[in-house]
Amino acid sequence: MKEFVIDEKQDGKRLDKWLMKECPTLPMGQVMKFLRLKKVRVNGKVAKADAHLAAGDVVNVYLGDECFEKPVKIDPFLQNYKVRLHIVYEDENLIVCDKQPGLMCHPDDNEKVNTLLTHIQAHLYQKGEWDSRDSAQFAPCLCNRIDRFTGGLVIAAKNEEAAHILNEKIRNREIEKRYLCIISGRMNPASGTLDSYLYKSESGKKMIVDDEAVLGSQRCLTGYETLATGNGLSLMECALLTGRTHQIRAQFAHVKHPLLGDTQYGDRRLNEKYGRNGQCLYAFRLVFRFTTDAGKLNYLSGKSFSVKNVPFVGDYFPETGGKLP
Repeated sequence: MKEFVIDEKQDGKRLDKWLMKECPTLPMGQVMKFLRLKKVRVNGKVAKADAHLAAGDVVNVYLGDECFEKPVKIDPFLQNYKVRLHIVYEDENLIVCDKQPGLMCHPDDNEKVNTLLTHIQAHLYQKGEWDSRDSAQFAPCLCNRIDRFTGGLVIAAKNEEAAHILNEKIRNREIEKRYLCIISGRMNPASGTLDSYLYKSESGKKMIVDDEAVLGSQRCLTGYETLATGNGLSLMECALLTGRTHQIRAQFAHVKHPLLGDTQYGDRRLNEKYGRNGQCLYAFRLVFRFTTDAGKLNYLSGKSFSVKNVPFVGDYFPETGGKLP
């Protein structure tokens, strides 16, 4: 049994209409049946369905608690979305995913559904950790992004505080990003730093590299180390010392060692020679090197996360057994 006191907003409402609102999962026929069976009393007396309630009335309803349960609103899109995620790490604050080449990070004009962000949000919705219909809840968001045709690790924050901390740590270079790539030829020296300046082309779709600073350019630094060479190619490990658009692809192309499979900055004849469709570039490792306080995320300091497999490593350097550094 549940007891209700009618307030001013409910004053004058018919009893049957009031009961249907309080028991939204019950069909009208069931509500009328309960009223006929005298399951509802107003001020201690049996009342008819068309009785009008007054402010201050006490209504006793002799029904099970399940009758008063509110229907659960669902997001049919996220509820039925087929989630495809390669989760490297997950806790109450964040997810680290291995994004597959070809998948967009965020929706754009051409792809609004099949994106990494959608898969992550559907994953959390289906786990009951996020309700897309609750505008007061923080919507899970990506803290870093990589190009559509680049694979690798992307961090998503589950709450506002984690997003703020992660964005700050990425901005301050306290989260180290390491990439694997395959380039044409051999670098001389075998390890070092690419140091140049980048700016957008007039179309805005491509980055232009210059050895000297020009108007609108930004300095770009990429550390590199040669891991293996053979058959006219080199397997490289790169560290982003700055975070510029396309910096690895554009800088290696600028020094005449374009990435294998790169159709924008690369060598078409090289790609055809090796039958490569898709750029050999992978964000394979993240290292959390916090030098300042990270609040609720301090437990991540010193941790690193890596992908298990980068297919092109074994494809072009089988002697490595596909093992990552």
